[in-house]
Amino acid sequence: MKFRQNLKFGTSGVRGIVGESLTPRLTAALAAAFGRYIGGGRVLVGRDTRPSGEMFEHSVIAGLLSVGCQPVLLGIVPTPTIQLMVREVKANGGIAITASHNPGEWNALKLIGGKGTFLDDLEAGELFDVYNQNDFNPCRESELRTIWQMEDAFAVHRKRIFDNIDVEAIRKHHFKVAIDCCNGVGAIYSKPFLEELGCEVHTLHDRPNGIFERVPEPLPENLGALSKLVKAKKCQIGFAHDPDGDRLSLVDDTGKALPTHYSFLMAADHVLSDNPGTVVANIQTSMNLEEIASTYGCEVVYSKVGEINVVEKMIEVDAELGGEGNCGGVIWRKVTPGRDSFVTMALLLEMLAMCREKVSDIVADLDHYSTTSVKFPCSPSVAREIVRAMTQRYSDKRLLVIDGLRINYNDGWVLIRPSNTEPVLRLTVEALSRERMNTLIKRFETELKELLEQFNRTS
Repeated sequence: MKFRQNLKFGTSGVRGIVGESLTPRLTAALAAAFGRYIGGGRVLVGRDTRPSGEMFEHSVIAGLLSVGCQPVLLGIVPTPTIQLMVREVKANGGIAITASHNPGEWNALKLIGGKGTFLDDLEAGELFDVYNQNDFNPCRESELRTIWQMEDAFAVHRKRIFDNIDVEAIRKHHFKVAIDCCNGVGAIYSKPFLEELGCEVHTLHDRPNGIFERVPEPLPENLGALSKLVKAKKCQIGFAHDPDGDRLSLVDDTGKALPTHYSFLMAADHVLSDNPGTVVANIQTSMNLEEIASTYGCEVVYSKVGEINVVEKMIEVDAELGGEGNCGGVIWRKVTPGRDSFVTMALLLEMLAMCREKVSDIVADLDHYSTTSVKFPCSPSVAREIVRAMTQRYSDKRLLVIDGLRINYNDGWVLIRPSNTEPVLRLTVEALSRERMNTLIKRFETELKELLEQFNRTS
């Protein structure tokens, strides 16, 4: 396959810059290949609020119809809603039109198999082989299917969540909650969802127009407005979405924007306290998780980064809970087989109702490590070369190489890996002290910059 600049293929699908690497012609062809790959039948289609979403919805419908599929349109819904509904209606697959946390000029097709999960490496490879063959055997006019509209799919999603938490316990506390909807799906669904849980809700960036009023990735440095809102309204907690509603970040009751891993850490502490068991995390998740799990006699099993990798490992070890601390992604298989910010909000409110502690106090008990991350624009080929070079350079250390390179120290770790969603190389460091973290990040940032200059000169 010819990889275009700024076009990313991966297990969750394909994403690129609208009008450059990602076009209606490309998405129609991908949808047709996907429809042929899954054997036709019903395919659910949903999207986030990006302005380009409607255009790509039409091209996806055309591609699916061309190979005899029946598109079932969910409209603007969270990605986890699409995943849940694929299983609920026994569809052959689903397509979420969303670039998740990527900037506004990006969009993507996230491809969902019949189990409600993203395609694994083997499945994605087979699909892209179908796409490369460029022979989708279009159906005859007499074989064309009709388009279905499905109304309020999120109602099914909401009911599944409420059926698995103590709704009344949350309602009794009448929590004051602030939420940054990121002008995405949260702008439609989050306020009524939280109000049904008895919360007083204060919203931010709540116009569902896909014109992002903050950087869409819910990192602490992007949540200044939410921090101010939490303090101004004296809220017990602040939530921050990404555009498609699978990631969630937190602001505590003092207005402090928390690192992304606290969403998963707090959810794990709550779920394991009531139902101990194995928990799965990607290798970019804080070592704090191991301390929480050990408190309840539980084991942490690590996977590669990427939602499908966590989910597959959860199925393999029969884990109910999993997640990706680096992005605020919590996976609770009781509800959906994927990251779900609405599940996360419900679990954390239930936790606050049960433990009767402030978020800032809970975080203080968990706060044992310092974590930071930087990224370098980098082509996939150069990123792989750098990882190989660093693996050789640190071959005498304790290494974990299931995904990129993780160098383990007694007081922390360093992870160097190419991103699955952007043309960048990520460097993540965690250590027991901020001083040690700063030392490691400075050292490895210097080394990676030198290697980037070296490989860019020779490539």
